[in-house]
Amino acid sequence: MNGEIFIPISMFAGVTLMFWIFFTNRHKERMALIENGADASLFTTKKNINKLSTLKWGMLFLGVGMGILVGNILANYTTLEEAVPYFSMILLFGGISLVAYYLLERRINKTK
Repeated sequence: MNGEIFIPISMFAGVTLMFWIFFTNRHKERMALIENGADASLFTTKKNINKLSTLKWGMLFLGVGMGILVGNILANYTTLEEAVPYFSMILLFGGISLVAYYLLERRINKTK
């Protein structure tokens, strides 16, 4: 029998086992808290959607796109290996865009 089939089967089994353990333990923990008299509103999550989250994702994807573009230029005009300019520029421009978002959000929150 070919051993290559065991990799996807074991990966699927591992992920399924992790989810099963997570949900089982979460249920046990919640039941124990309810039995001890904890308030059930503890389990409800409030959706706190940041109005600037669209800006954050937009800036991140813009930075990643610019990183791909600059990585392509570096790959074509330098002697670097194929993957090095792409990964480095994607991470660099993505990080720069997130830092720029943080500074912009901090300035907006100061004015409020």
